[in-house]
Amino acid sequence: MATTSDLAKGVIVRFNGELHVCEEVVHRTPGNLRAFYQVKMRNLRHGRIVENRFRSGEEVEVVETERKTFQYLYRDGDDLVLMDHETFDQTNVPVSAFGEQAKFLKESMTVEVVYASDGSIVQAETPTFVELTVTDTSPTTKDERATASTKPAMLETGAVIQVPMFVLTGDVVRVDTRTGEYIDRVNKK
Repeated sequence: MATTSDLAKGVIVRFNGELHVCEEVVHRTPGNLRAFYQVKMRNLRHGRIVENRFRSGEEVEVVETERKTFQYLYRDGDDLVLMDHETFDQTNVPVSAFGEQAKFLKESMTVEVVYASDGSIVQAETPTFVELTVTDTSPTTKDERATASTKPAMLETGAVIQVPMFVLTGDVVRVDTRTGEYIDRVNKK
């Protein structure tokens, strides 16, 4: 068993019987009181944020994980088919492992899958920023392009995001997959 001193951002722990990833860990020593660790964790199954206070030196169950890189090939029903870069073996991963990030996946994209020591999938991640082509958005006039408002745009993966008025069909945009927000327009030359 590990202790609270082993906690850090990105460490996966078993808390109340479920897997959580540590988002923020702060060691506090308030005056003449006992030291403690204030930990903000995200539940890997629900995505909910949980905060807990651990006594300094308290035992916690840290889950040993292995991170592997795959290439996304295609969608097969409720699964995504991934190929291992080293062995070229194909693996099926449920769409739910990616969560909301799955809507930004396009063929041949590199993704990472985190496995627990027992071989089960803990989580799957897309790259933080992806460049996707806008396949459909409403046309705008020059006057509308000068405003700071946004409009919906469909991307090549089928995801719909809000983009500024100056973005047109055929433009390539950079998207933050964690939040699903437009970052900027990419100049492809």
